[in-house]
Amino acid sequence: MARNVVVTGMGVATPIGVDVASYWDGLSNGRSGITRREYTADDLALTVASAPIDGLDEKLKALGAGTARADRVSQLAVYAAEEAVASSGIEFENEDSLRGACIIGTGIGGQATFDNSYVGMLRRGRRPHPLTILRVIPNAPVSHVSIKYKLRGPAFAVSSACASGAHAIGTCADIIKSGAADYGLAGASEAILCYGALDAWRSMHIMADETCRPFSKNRNGLVIGEGAGVFVLEEEEHAKKRGANILARIAGFGMNADGNDMINPAVEGASGAMQLALQNVEINDLSAVYINAHGTGTLMNDPTETKAIRDVFGAGADELIVSSTKSMHGHLLGAAGGIETAAAILALNNNVAPPTVNLDEPDPECDLNYAPNEAVTRKFDLALSNSFAFGGLNAVIALEAV
Repeated sequence: MARNVVVTGMGVATPIGVDVASYWDGLSNGRSGITRREYTADDLALTVASAPIDGLDEKLKALGAGTARADRVSQLAVYAAEEAVASSGIEFENEDSLRGACIIGTGIGGQATFDNSYVGMLRRGRRPHPLTILRVIPNAPVSHVSIKYKLRGPAFAVSSACASGAHAIGTCADIIKSGAADYGLAGASEAILCYGALDAWRSMHIMADETCRPFSKNRNGLVIGEGAGVFVLEEEEHAKKRGANILARIAGFGMNADGNDMINPAVEGASGAMQLALQNVEINDLSAVYINAHGTGTLMNDPTETKAIRDVFGAGADELIVSSTKSMHGHLLGAAGGIETAAAILALNNNVAPPTVNLDEPDPECDLNYAPNEAVTRKFDLALSNSFAFGGLNAVIALEAV
């Protein structure tokens, strides 16, 4: 008998809202969390467009002694997990902990700890903090989450750059489908808004000067943000047995690699991942499909993704609603698939597609309906969340309304 996987809880920390309700309010109303800010390291400084989360420090410190001493990337993961667990109503003390999975992705890990350690060592001759290794390792977020909830089933980190979140969610769903677990926490976290990381990204010449303009002809790059998105996933009968409120069903998960280039995305890779996610999905009405696009606002990504969508849906692509919420919350790198999967679920639950803000100038190479600058109200039955990473690593999650 096939095992279906459903989403019963979700939690977020984003630049436009530090819980699901405020995040949706920001998304649906086109609110931007992008700002220009100065970042420093000792006597070094740079000012860049970024999407930080403000006003959350005290709440992160209150997460518990172990997490309070962790890097911000782990704190954000635990913070989002708390909302996901609370909203799902799952009581872990009533569950078999060996049947609970925990898969949390991150693109880089404890970047702020790296920055502080290098500044201390190289500019001040100071030895690293004794907890440095435990803060920087990419598995720190998943370890903190699994420890907090005493989950003893399959647990590991996923690190696939900007596809980390989608890979984590899809992999956790596959583990539950396989019968190796009955429920799990899955998602991703990223927190790299510090001098060293941002200066390295700036050196690639792909960061926008002021804001992110996905699919607009005048786009000039991405804007980096921080945050986390975590979900409670359950085998469907397990969820129904405990009377859970089901937010969406995971209808498919597609992943592949371009096998082509570290930077230049391939149409075939993106379209192939979407096709894999949809291989067992019946679509009766393309106008009832929403795609939360990867939509970085870079010169190469946006037309490549547009072509990939047209390859998959053909002439019917004109009926779709496609939008990039990175125009509001920035690019959360490894955590992008986490908060963007939340955006896709919220679009299904509310029958509203968030807008692509800052779409000021039509681009002939980007010719789909991107919900420019205003949300679109429409009945949605299916949503895709696209994540395409450096190195040509692609992951797509298909979600059904229930």
